[in-house]
Amino acid sequence: MTNKNDQLYITKVINGDTNAFSYLIDSYSDMVFSLACKMLKNKEEAEEVCQDTFIKAFKNLNKFKGDSKFSTWLYRIAYHTALDHIKKNKNSNRTFEINEITFNQIKSVEDILQTIERKEREKVMNDCLLKLTQEERSIIWMFYYDELSLKEIIEVTQLSEANVKVKLHRARKRLLTIVEKNVEPEIINHYGRK
Repeated sequence: MTNKNDQLYITKVINGDTNAFSYLIDSYSDMVFSLACKMLKNKEEAEEVCQDTFIKAFKNLNKFKGDSKFSTWLYRIAYHTALDHIKKNKNSNRTFEINEITFNQIKSVEDILQTIERKEREKVMNDCLLKLTQEERSIIWMFYYDELSLKEIIEVTQLSEANVKVKLHRARKRLLTIVEKNVEPEIINHYGRK
């Protein structure tokens, strides 16, 4: 299931060619760093998590069985390393009330955002994403930006399918609430919100 090039380099590393690990670092450092940045919101901490992730992956490479893609296995290590880092630093996760929101309202905001220019939309979405809790942001990021399947998210987070679906649904609703509060009302009105 893993990429053939990945498997070739994994085999080289396991057989003693430690320099071959640099291929895996080069291939996946952007993915790991991006995840860490989204979870930690701090470049220096993200770099530390990125380094720790690759150290853990290197030390445990012989445990990778190829049942899933190497990228999914590494993503799981990065995700849990970032969570451990957050717990270690005792960053508090706040809980927020989630209002009832219909599918049509979600669709309406998605339509509005599609009409806003790309750069403006990216800035609006990044600002809104930063207002989510770390867990909500991670689930949204994995599903929409990294385009992981539910199965891959389950594997990364080690949560049940039902739990992942509930968390994804709540994160979407929470993001919608944030978008509605933060997108300027005149932009919403200009683009025809009912």
